[in-house]
Order: sequence, then structure tokens, then C-alpha cells
Amino acid sequence: MLLPKNDINSDSIPLGKGKMARRAYGFDEVSIVPGGITLDPKELVAGLDIGRFQFPIPVLASAMDGVVDVAFVIEMSKWGGLAVLNLDGLQTRYENSSGVLEEIANASADEINILLQKIYTKPVNDNLIQQRIAEMKEGGAIVAVSTVPQKTSKRAALVSEAGADILVIQGTVITARHISSNYKQLSFAKLTKEFVMPIIVGNCVSYGPALELMENGVAGILVGIGPGSACTSRGVLGIGVPQITATIDVAAARDEFHKQNVGKWPKVKVITDGGMKTTGDICKALVAGADGVMLGGILATAKEASGRGYHWGMATSDLSLPRGTRISVGTNGSLKEILLGPSKVDTGVQNILGAIQSSMGVCGAHNIQEFQQCELVIAPSILSEGKDYQTQQAVGMGARN
Repeated sequence: MLLPKNDINSDSIPLGKGKMARRAYGFDEVSIVPGGITLDPKELVAGLDIGRFQFPIPVLASAMDGVVDVAFVIEMSKWGGLAVLNLDGLQTRYENSSGVLEEIANASADEINILLQKIYTKPVNDNLIQQRIAEMKEGGAIVAVSTVPQKTSKRAALVSEAGADILVIQGTVITARHISSNYKQLSFAKLTKEFVMPIIVGNCVSYGPALELMENGVAGILVGIGPGSACTSRGVLGIGVPQITATIDVAAARDEFHKQNVGKWPKVKVITDGGMKTTGDICKALVAGADGVMLGGILATAKEASGRGYHWGMATSDLSLPRGTRISVGTNGSLKEILLGPSKVDTGVQNILGAIQSSMGVCGAHNIQEFQQCELVIAPSILSEGKDYQTQQAVGMGARN
């Protein structure tokens, strides 16, 4: 096994006697430096491949009930991205989830958490899992489904036989080694050998654990603990690493893994999951080393999203310790407009692919791999620098400050 890199290094600073910490950075604290040459954005390749599957847009829709249902999966696949259906969500608990979604959208702020806890007590139906996968396949979509680690051993064969293409295993924090006296430890190494379909795991924010997961044969790693717009894990649990630093660290593990495994294909993909408010944040995630991004809040604003203008985290309905909340995100435009444009707004929430390609062009990067090599600078004032009129009039960048 490769030895994990020590996360506490010479750049660490003392917090107090005997406790050291290193500085970590989020999206609002860095900016991309343009390159020495510029390229025509229309000639650049900004796609993502996961196993044998290729996606023209490096964007995954998060497995959240306020974003993804069967129809959304089909629509997302149509425009070149990948949407992940939550096997622990409403779509596999209710034959017809429309009424339940309306109830969630109409609930008051005072009653929503209790309502969600009640709604999610209905058991998951294995027959509905198979039915949803069949519906997505019939719609011509590449089918990705998400499950919690505790249910993976039982569900992996079921979803594989039903025809799922990609399996996503998601928990608040994922490691290759988990100790419990209540259930058997999930073996990622065994799982990746038994099933042909690519297996993506998350979430992870550290070099050592990411490297160990890669050694167990996973196809991709989701990066991010608590940065999502509807997630409260950082407030409830106090854990997390800002997304720029987390992405850089996991990407470093990917690069080290492939250095030690020259010729091993396909390469493990690093997917930054959560915390991106604008297309600029998405571009920064890619320069930090991500191969793709997973989005929730931005895509929840699509007309086709299942949440009726609302968005809530996957752990919001936890019966003992909710780590999410329902937020109103409104409707921003069609999924096509959000992914491919043309953008009708100036706030960086539409035409994701166009923004990525334009940023790549300014940096002189022909593809995502070259984009990952571009320079970042610490820029704590970038959101307000020279933007007085926008701030005063609450337009453009001032609309979200």
C-alpha cells in the first residue's frame, strides 16, 4: 500500500500550545490566472469519462430528491451530463412521489423538518428500485444510482441485474476502513472486483483516505463534506475542509496513485461535490484538480427539477440528527439553459459548459487536464474589487454579495 502523505506539514501554524493547523481555502478566496496564450473556446474539449461512459459536459447532478427524479435523469442525459438517482430517496419509497413533493414544497419553515422525517420513514421498496432503473433505461439515459454504504452489499447485485450503469456509494464521510459492531464492513476492493460497472465513492476531503480508496479500485471520488447549499453538516458536526484545498489534496492523491500505477486505465476521476454557487466556482474546482463537478443547488433551480423550486440535503430527514435543511432556490431556467445556454442572466448560473470553455480558452487550456495545470492565486477581495455600482444596485456580482 502507498504511504499517505502527512497532511500536517511545514506550512502549518500553531493554534495554541501543542495544536497545529494549516491554512485551507474556499472558492471565494482564490482566482484563476489567465494563460500566456488564448484559444477559441469552441475548439476545446471539456468532457468527462467515467469507465467506458463519456459525457460532453463534466457535470453530475447530485442524488437529491429536490433535484433528481426519473424524468430529470433522462433530460440530463439528453444534454450530455449525468444525473444520479437516490435509492434511499422518495423515488424508491413512493410509487407516485408527486403528491409528497407538493407537500414538502407547501410546508412551513416551522414544520418542514418534522414532515421530512415522517415522509422518509416509509421503507424503500426493492421493486421500485428495479422499476426506476428500467424507466431510466427506457428513456435512453445512462443510469447512475446512489446508495448509502450500509445498504451497498445488499443492493449492488440488485442494481447491476436491473441494468444500472454506474453505482455511487455516498456517506457523510467515506473511508476504506470503517469499524462497526452493528454491521459487516463494506469491502470496496471486493466490490470493485465483483462488478463491472464503475463505482464512485464519497465523500472524502483528505489525501490519505482518498489514496487508500483508489487502491481499492474505485472509479471516482466525490470531494466535499458539508459545503452544499442545503447541507448543515459543518454546523452540526463541525467537520469539513474548504473545497479548493480539499480538491487539491484529493487530486494530489490521484496523481500519486497514477504515478505509481503507470498505464492503469481508466484513470480515477476526482469530482468536486457541493459548494459551487456560480460557473466561476465550477471553473476554479477544475483548476484545483477536479475532473468534473457534482451540483445540487444550481440544478435545483431548473424547471425540470423535482423540488418545485425547493432544495434539501440528503441528511435533512435523519431521525436523530438532521444535517440539512430545505431552502427556497426558485426557478432559474430550463436545464438546457443552465447546462448549455444561451444564458439570459449575468450572475454565472447559466451556460455552465460555455463558461468552462471560455475560462479554458482564456487560460490556453485545450482540455480539462491542461486546465488543471493552470495557476490559482489567493484573491480575498475578488468578489468586491471594483464592483461598487453592482453592489449598490444589487445586480451582477452585487446580486449575491
